[in-house]
This record gives sequence, C-alpha cells and structure tokens, in this order.
Amino acid sequence: MAFTVAIDGPAASGKGTISRQIAARYGYAHLDTGLLYRAVGQKVLDGAEPVEAARALRPDDLNHPGLRGADAAQAASRVAVIPDVRRALLDFQRAFARRAGGAVLDGRDIGTVICPDANVKLYITASDSVRAARRFAELQAGGADTTFEAVLADLRQRDTRDQGRATAPLKPAVDAVLIDTSQMDIAEALAEAVAVIERQRG
Repeated sequence: MAFTVAIDGPAASGKGTISRQIAARYGYAHLDTGLLYRAVGQKVLDGAEPVEAARALRPDDLNHPGLRGADAAQAASRVAVIPDVRRALLDFQRAFARRAGGAVLDGRDIGTVICPDANVKLYITASDSVRAARRFAELQAGGADTTFEAVLADLRQRDTRDQGRATAPLKPAVDAVLIDTSQMDIAEALAEAVAVIERQRG
C-alpha cells in the first residue's frame, strides 16, 4: 500500500538528509525532486532548450557528476520558474509518489502541488545564516573556492527566486508540519520528523 511523505523546504535546511534517513528507516523509495531540475539545468548549461530538456529527461541524466555543483544549482533555480518545465516533470514525480511500498519525495512544491494528498507533509526550514553556514562547510569540504558571504548571497538569491515564482512557489502546505532545524542537530530533527510520521501511520 502506498504511503507518501512530502518534504519541502529551502536549500540547506536539512530536508535532503532527513528525507534520505526517513526513506532508509521505513524502507520507502526516495526521490530528491530538486535533482530533476538540476539535471534539466545541466542540460541547459550544455546547450539544450529548457522545455525540450525536461521532456527528454531520462533516469541516467540524474547521474551526471556536475549536478551537485553551484552552476547546476543556479541553473536549476532558473529553469524551475518555467511553467512548461514543471509540467513536463509533474507526471514523473506523481507516478513515483504512488509506488507501492511507500515513497518519500523532497523538494519545494511536493506538499502543495505534486502530492497535495500525501499522508504526511513536512516543511523543513532554518535561518538563512545557518543554512549558508551549512552549505559553506559542504563546499569547503569539497574543495570549492568561495566565501561565506558569497554562499549567503547565492542562497538568498535562490530563496527570492523560488518563493517569488508564479508557478508552484516555495511555501509550506497549509497542513504541513513545520520543523525549524536552526537549533537542531540531524538526530533531533529526524526524531521530530519520525514522531509526525508515526502519528499518521498509527
């Protein structure tokens, strides 16, 4: 029987880590929907037209080595504002959410657009300074040459674009449970998320 967990939130809030751990804990399939947009963005960086790139997306495209980089992230945010790109990826995401055995999807419009009837909706957030510090640490660990100030500016730019787009803007679903991870470690945030899921699973 399908059980769908929808997890939304801004960049570096912890939603990806929480989503992966929830999926592992319950044996559910996991989809980082942001990776779909990064893959489309990468195709655009490589010269493709955005809507055609989205329509032609294949599972293997999600394995591109550059998808976790800053360029793909910015390109993803730019193509995500295009309504026809979002429509092209909608059916893929909804089909994934309905799979037997349960699914966890994380992104920016899962609870509001992709899975409005999800069994559990979580909105993971944190202050922009905390999120920027987390992302800066990740980039430094990966050898990236950047500054905290540049990372913070980039993150705020993405937030503005994601929250301000006309189609499927980033916002909590009205019935989502808000988890602010600013003062939490991952174990605390995960415990709070699991408590919400357990209540719904009965």
